[in-house]
This record gives sequence, structure tokens and C-alpha cells, in this order.
Amino acid sequence: MKEPGTDAAADDASNAEQAAASAPTGLSRRGLLGLAIGGGVAGLAVGAGAGLAGGVALGRARAAADAQNPYAFFGDHQAGITTAVQDHLHFASFDMMPRTDRDDLISLLQDWSYAASRMTQGLEVSATGAVGGPAEQPPEDTGEALGLPAAGLTITFGFGPGLFENEDGDRYGIAARRPKGLERLPAFLGDDLDPQGSHGDLCIQACADDPQVAVHAIRNLSRIAFGRARLRWSQLGFGKTSRTTASAATPRNLFGFKDGTANILADDHKALDAHVWVADADEPSWLAGGSYLVARKIAMLIETWDRVRLAEQDTIIGRDKGVGAPLSGGDEFTAPNFGGSSIDAHSHVRLAHPEQNDGIRILRRGYNYVDGNNDLGRLDAGLFFLSYQRDPAHFITLQRRLSTDLLNEYIRHVGSGIWAIPRGAEPGSYVGAELFA
Repeated sequence: MKEPGTDAAADDASNAEQAAASAPTGLSRRGLLGLAIGGGVAGLAVGAGAGLAGGVALGRARAAADAQNPYAFFGDHQAGITTAVQDHLHFASFDMMPRTDRDDLISLLQDWSYAASRMTQGLEVSATGAVGGPAEQPPEDTGEALGLPAAGLTITFGFGPGLFENEDGDRYGIAARRPKGLERLPAFLGDDLDPQGSHGDLCIQACADDPQVAVHAIRNLSRIAFGRARLRWSQLGFGKTSRTTASAATPRNLFGFKDGTANILADDHKALDAHVWVADADEPSWLAGGSYLVARKIAMLIETWDRVRLAEQDTIIGRDKGVGAPLSGGDEFTAPNFGGSSIDAHSHVRLAHPEQNDGIRILRRGYNYVDGNNDLGRLDAGLFFLSYQRDPAHFITLQRRLSTDLLNEYIRHVGSGIWAIPRGAEPGSYVGAELFA
């Protein structure tokens, strides 16, 4: 839920004070060194040409209208999960640097939380920012978001399996607190994963209605990480493919079908408690109020799909392409009837539906992506799938169920990762503090 903001000046002052309170000494010395040296980060421009230009004007108009009500960084849950899905995504995965220790990891999370608490309010990463520091030193903020509102920015942090224990052992003293289900996902049928575009010790999901605001967030958080963590891979996304609020229209994916019709909505607290949030009774206790994030980069064979007859496309998905209704009849939100033969036994809708999976549900928050053309001259495009669930086993069950999906002929899974998403940070603290308590 957004925080009320009827007085912009008062809100900005209050948010700035709250952000400052989250970091007792501001950015660490190493974080400031990263700001000074890391003028640019390789890999941040992956797919930058596609999906940015088309939505900038619309996104900025929406962002300007919404500027008085930025999303709060602090709270019981991290923003960016049940938040109304924004138009643009910049997702980044990081690995901790060799020879870093527990203090390095904690200071990084503190510095990231401090900067994120400011940027989500439309502020620069520090008080001196892009132009307020000494003229003979590199600025602490890169400055491309100067003059832009918060644009609905949310920043969500996650911890990967390798953070808890890797080839160097229990480097950070947290192996005993690793969630039992936090393991690299098993191999699935159709996987053709790029190791350099998968996994990671830490992840950051930045979503905003202005792509430049989302890119600015990842760019600056990457600079702050200098000497402690390095960017492993990143992904830009546009054209949200799911909805988390009832008022939002169901978006379409790059195959032209409405996607996420039956998604869990932000006001369905019973479903969120049952399927998304880690409960107090779950293990480990430090993750209560958090969730698990699965990211899957799914390449779509666009040119092949575009040659498929409309009737066959409907059969593969199990829905009418025009209105989104299940082939068993009704409108988009009519529950599918699997009792007859109108919906193919191997259609995507049938295999993925909770009714066919012991009631398992996940909260989807994916985006389209277009990364230009591949070496064959075909579109390098698809779905950057993001899902939040209370238990990673739920996603594994669903993905294995989809092994006979008719859609598999037209998609390839090329990237993958899983992260534990801590609960939201309290003012004066930082994301993940409970892990080190």
C-alpha cells in the first residue's frame, strides 16, 4: 500500500530523515570508494535498446501524476512483491567478492538499505548526491534521475544459496541459518541454462514506471557494492505480464495472450498468508514475513510461434486469444471447466491450474524482454518470469507438472535463480538484519 502524501515538501523532509536514520554513519568508506571509482558497470545495458523508449513517455506521465505517493521502503514486508506491478524492471544478480567477511556483507546490506530508502522516495543516494559534493571528487550519485520523481520505484533484496555456504565454506558464519528449501533448482525438461546468466549470491529487483529510474537504482547500488560484491548478470524488462491488483487490466505476453489472469492479488490476505509469506511457524524463524523468489529467463521462439494457426495457439494455451476466456466458455475470469474435452489435457492452463496441482498457487510478477536479435537474425525475446512463494517446493512441483505442456515446443528456459527474500526492514535497521541477530 502506498503511503499518503498530501504535502510534497513535508513528505520529502520526513522521508529524508527516515532514510538517514537507517544508516548510523551513512555510506561506509568502502561504499563511498565504490561511488568514486565505479563510474559504470558492465552488463547493465543488456537489452537496453528494447522496451525502454516505447514506454518512457507514458511511464513518466504516470510517474509524475503519482509523484506525491512513493512506496515506503520500510515495512513488514519488502515492497515490490504485492505492490501494483510497475511498467519497467531492472533485475540484477551479484556475487560476493573473494576474501570478504561477515562485516563486509553486513555493511553492504546497510549501505544498500540506506541508499534504497532514499531512492524509493525520489531522493539521491546520499545527502550530497550528484552535484552537492566537492567539485574535485566524483559525485556520490550518478545523476541521471535528477529531476525525475520516484516513479513508483520499489527495490527488493534477496539472498541466494551460495551466500550461506560455497566452495570457501561458511565464510559469513550463517550456514546454520540457511533455509532448508534454499537450494539451486533441479534440472527441468527444456532447460538450456546459461551459467553466467543464472544464480547469484544476492539479487536486487528494481521496478518503476520510468525505466531510467529503475536503471539508476541498479547502477548506483552496483557502485556502492564496489569491493564487496560484483555484478554477475542483469536483465531489463518491460510490459508487465502479471497483475497484483483487481483494478489492473490483465497484460499480454509476447505470444499475444493475456497472462496472469488467476494471479494472487494484493488484497487477498488469506491467499498471501497461505501461499506467499513465510509463516512464524516455518523454519527458519528469521525469514518469517519474507518469501522465496524464483527467476526464470524463458526465451520464446517468436518466429516459430507466429506461423502457428490461431486455433492451435488457443489449444496450446487453453484460452481464447482475443478475450482471454478459457476454452470451456465464459469470460476471462470464468473458472476453467476441465471436465470436458474443450481444454486439451496438455494445455498450459490445465497443467498450471491450482485445481490440477493440489491447490498450489504462486504470486507471479514477470516482465517481457527483448534483447535485440541473435546470431540467426531472430528476435532474442521472451518472458522474464518472477514468482514469489512460501515454499520453493511449490514452484518445483508446478514446473515438473509442466513437463508435458504443449507450450514447451515454443519456449526454452535459458536462465534461472532462487533467493530467500527477507521481511521488510524496520526504520533504523536494514534488510536482512534478522539473519545476523
